[in-house]
Amino acid sequence: MQTSTVQIAISDIPSLCVFDLETTGVNTDEDRIVTCFIGRVMRDGQVNGSYSWLVNPGIPIPEGASAIHGITDEVAQRDGVDPATAIAEMLTVLRRSIAGNRPIVAYNASFDLSMLNAEARRYGLEPIEDFGPVLDPYVIDKAIDKYRKGKRTLVATAEYYGVVLEGAHDAEADAVATGRVAWALLAKTEETHLHTLHDRQVGWALEQAESFQSYLRKSKGDDLIVIDGAWPIRVGADRASVAPVLVTPPV
Repeated sequence: MQTSTVQIAISDIPSLCVFDLETTGVNTDEDRIVTCFIGRVMRDGQVNGSYSWLVNPGIPIPEGASAIHGITDEVAQRDGVDPATAIAEMLTVLRRSIAGNRPIVAYNASFDLSMLNAEARRYGLEPIEDFGPVLDPYVIDKAIDKYRKGKRTLVATAEYYGVVLEGAHDAEADAVATGRVAWALLAKTEETHLHTLHDRQVGWALEQAESFQSYLRKSKGDDLIVIDGAWPIRVGADRASVAPVLVTPPV
């Protein structure tokens, strides 16, 4: 995947394109999208323009997933839109932001972006191969504040940076909070250009995955555990001839 090398100064970014999914599970190749939010978060934290979807995923929503995001089979089947139509609209909105050089922001971005592309392929749509510069507060925060104790969930990270998050695991609430955390992190990073920060995240994500992999192998006594450290799009079963075992890190 090639990301444009056009220099975009972080100081010149007026807004961020925030993106979040709630799904039937954590397998990016087999699970499905249930809700999605895409919006613009300005430097002052205000939301200016937004899109949201409730999708009928076409498969049962496990009780565990419903307990997290609150969407049941009954709600999705009654009020959800056709998944192919919804995925096509999501792709269109994101492509518009990419064309406008507005960075895509997602917490644990490799999950959401890989899930979206897997859904695109499922319905015969063209996946997004180049999301442009991506900002992932999960990866950036762990890199620039490596030794901070405590969880790195969105809830914990938002609280640390003074961002109010009400209704966690609602796609809109999570996306907006992620954007506000991203602005806080951009104020701390030493990088001055988006594409440079994007490239740094590629390396950071790989290092973090390797560290997590080492921890899991040791703690579980299983040397076959492999963490996919590809970022911002995972390798995944339908993106490589030989796929690693996928384990999603806790976020």
